[in-house]
Amino acid sequence: MDIRNIAIIAHVDHGKTTLTDALMRQTGMAEEGVSMDSNALEQERGITIYSKNTSVIYKGTKINIVDTPGHADFGSEVERVLRSIDSVLLVVDAQEGPMPQTKFVLKKALELGLKPIVVINKIDKPAARVETVEEMIFELFLDLGANDEQLDFPVVYAAARAGVAKLKMEDEAKDLTPILDMILEKVPAASSVEASAKPFRLQPFNLAYDNFIGRLAICRIYEGTIKSTDNVIIKKPTGEIRNGKITKLFTFKGLKREEEAQAEAGDIIMVAGLPDIYIGETICQNDTQEPLPAIDIDEPTISLNFLVNNSPFAGREGKYVTNRQIKERLEKELEVNVGLKVDFSVADYCKVYGRGEMHIAILLEIMRREGFELQVSQPTVIYKQVDGQTLEPFEEAVIDVPDNMTGVVIEKMSKRKGRMTEMKPEFGQTRIVFEIPTRGLLGYRGEFIMDTRGEGILCARFIGFKPFAGVIEKHDLGSMLSAEQGKALAFSLWNLQERGALYIGPNTEVYEGMVIGNVAKGNDLTVNPIKGKRLSNMRASGSDEAILLTPPLPVTLERGLEIMKEDEYLEITPHNIRLRKKYLTEMDRIRAERKKL
Repeated sequence: MDIRNIAIIAHVDHGKTTLTDALMRQTGMAEEGVSMDSNALEQERGITIYSKNTSVIYKGTKINIVDTPGHADFGSEVERVLRSIDSVLLVVDAQEGPMPQTKFVLKKALELGLKPIVVINKIDKPAARVETVEEMIFELFLDLGANDEQLDFPVVYAAARAGVAKLKMEDEAKDLTPILDMILEKVPAASSVEASAKPFRLQPFNLAYDNFIGRLAICRIYEGTIKSTDNVIIKKPTGEIRNGKITKLFTFKGLKREEEAQAEAGDIIMVAGLPDIYIGETICQNDTQEPLPAIDIDEPTISLNFLVNNSPFAGREGKYVTNRQIKERLEKELEVNVGLKVDFSVADYCKVYGRGEMHIAILLEIMRREGFELQVSQPTVIYKQVDGQTLEPFEEAVIDVPDNMTGVVIEKMSKRKGRMTEMKPEFGQTRIVFEIPTRGLLGYRGEFIMDTRGEGILCARFIGFKPFAGVIEKHDLGSMLSAEQGKALAFSLWNLQERGALYIGPNTEVYEGMVIGNVAKGNDLTVNPIKGKRLSNMRASGSDEAILLTPPLPVTLERGLEIMKEDEYLEITPHNIRLRKKYLTEMDRIRAERKKL
């Protein structure tokens, strides 16, 4: 069977998964209501976290499709996938136009010499501006140094949610046939007769794990035919060689994987039986074959410590609470999450390196749902020393805000060492582009939402390591700390809410040293949230009913990682997320401060 291999790439929320689902439904590979985002977390957040493989059969041709994540923190997933396919569908929102992640994924695709097919999606939006967005895409191709062939990209106009597409805006749209025909016409065949005749050679670009058959490698077969019982030779990019044996071989059919006896050049398959296989290695038939070029993965930008939970409420909810269990879980995560690095060298904690706050927050959310209980330290950026110069990670932040709010955004970003590189009106809003150190963005997103009253959009992507930008002066809010253990009472919280925003509501269990809110003045404040109203035999009419509490600002995982300070931990359990001081008692905190001096 003829094979075509494509990936669907785009900025977050531009409709990659919706388009993939619609293509599967049209070709009869999936039923109504079935989605590629099968993970519970993906469905809740409405984003793709892991790249996934599927295939559809159209006009006797098998089209392997890889659906990729759109969030910048999961960029390592996209980089690997692009090496294994022959073309990309670049999906762009007909209203928003190209966004930071569009630029990132397109740059990688163009560097690899791929010729993208552009899909302008969501043309049914009331605010769609198709012609303008098409011009913006052409300018982006020019900016990224596309060659003449790549600049001559075909365009399809689609409304993926409705399952329709057309080649011209004035055409009548019935279904997604124009996209499928375009794939057959423009994407080169995945294999040739010469490649099929050679000894087999394949390369893993993704990993998966099965509790029964162990580690699985998702590979593109570049040459030859491989059988499910073959002995293989695995070559590292460094030249080291080891032997292995394939025990099972699967191909993708819709959302299912089907066990096969053999697979041929050009196909994307999943193999079992190689417990130590890694991304970028070459699986081949004999030791005289050349290894395929290595797959590079961008390095992590932030780090934090994972520790055993030692708060007064430790062990109440979690199933897995020990250091050994946390280490084993992180080792298992390293099997499939290649953007992650973990240092196990220190006995008391694991130092985890990730691509961003979202990357780490997703891992923590998965762990707490599995029954883990742990605490983490404040995320910090990773510095590098090159030729005696300190380098730090920088990001390109693209901000869309209403025109009347640009002043406060520019002021805040400038204070955080952000350098404005572009500012232009965009469809009733202003688009501002900054280059800013990653540490300048840490903890800013929540503040940004407040400053723009929820109307602003902030997207960022990692652009590389640059010279240290200097000290960033931040006006941090102080922490409101509980001095007692017990249940918080409405009467006490009513008096405390004047001092700052509360993170808890009445009847929440608290302990000494737990952060229950912030203080506008900037200094930490120790308070008693469990103090009740003294009863007397003199009562004023109606005063007992006059307790009006402002709704609390609950600590979520992402918000906790943003607002926590250097001397605090984020306590994560299956049912609760709490902020706490590293030293719980006032005396211990004073001693720790003295030691610093």
